[in-house]
Amino acid sequence: MVKLFEKVSLRGLELKNRIVVSPMGMYSAENGCVTPFHLVHYGKFAMGGAGLVIVEQTSVSRHGRITNGDPGLWHDNQIDGMRQVVHVIKANGAAAGIQINHGGRKSGQQRVFRGNGPLTDRDIEMGEETWTPTGPSDVRFADGYSDPVPLSKDGLIGTRDAFVAAARRAVLAGFDLVELHMAHGYLLQSFLSPLANFRTDEYGGARENRMRFPLEVTRAVRAAIPAGMPLFVRISATTGSKAAGRSRTVSSSRASSRRSASISSIARPVGICASARPTLTSRAARATRFPSPIRSGVNRASPQEPSA
Repeated sequence: MVKLFEKVSLRGLELKNRIVVSPMGMYSAENGCVTPFHLVHYGKFAMGGAGLVIVEQTSVSRHGRITNGDPGLWHDNQIDGMRQVVHVIKANGAAAGIQINHGGRKSGQQRVFRGNGPLTDRDIEMGEETWTPTGPSDVRFADGYSDPVPLSKDGLIGTRDAFVAAARRAVLAGFDLVELHMAHGYLLQSFLSPLANFRTDEYGGARENRMRFPLEVTRAVRAAIPAGMPLFVRISATTGSKAAGRSRTVSSSRASSRRSASISSIARPVGICASARPTLTSRAARATRFPSPIRSGVNRASPQEPSA
């Protein structure tokens, strides 16, 4: 029997059903702050009956934004706007989650509806801010993008602390759960990928070393939020690159680290290339995100995908 409409508990959070609205970037924030658009956008999903609505990827630092239109939680003055979003979601019967992120070497690009590529002179004339991205190494995301500055040891500590501070602000805003964005070629995923991470220190090379910084961030965030609050992590299950052999080994290792990092859920989109603009296949578009107790009731009713 499918249990899609039954309650489910994740740590100290109970959802009225197992319908989860995934975070979807809208690129419509102003100077990192949400607008009335976001109240309508997220409120409608709660009104539609979803058990959980997760707010789009929210930057942990100003220069960690993917685009100038990304919301953020790098400053206390952004809490009140997010609190209003939380109120609208909860007032309409859903739990409220938020995804926090750092764009890494993909930061500072165009808003999707303006091209989804590197910023152009026209974008700058329209008022878009530019900055130099950071990443695990100095390898750019794709042709036309800026060369990232590799994060120093102090930079790693500062970025970890930025994730922690954003998570704490999310708690103050009233969110019920936090999700770490560790996919789609952004900062944490680029540390995990051998296509982006060419470091020679303890944060590069072997798979365990490439996992070190993302796990440090995960454990620090877990320690900073209430014990009863679920922590989700979104990962890329495959690189989508022939050069990397479409390997799932990193995904499997991250799943094995789930218990030690006290992660409540791992969401796995697939077919995202770490070193070039992704091409989503129909299979990737059908990738589903459900926490373990939710998957148990849904997957039996889902058609099986052919093996890779």
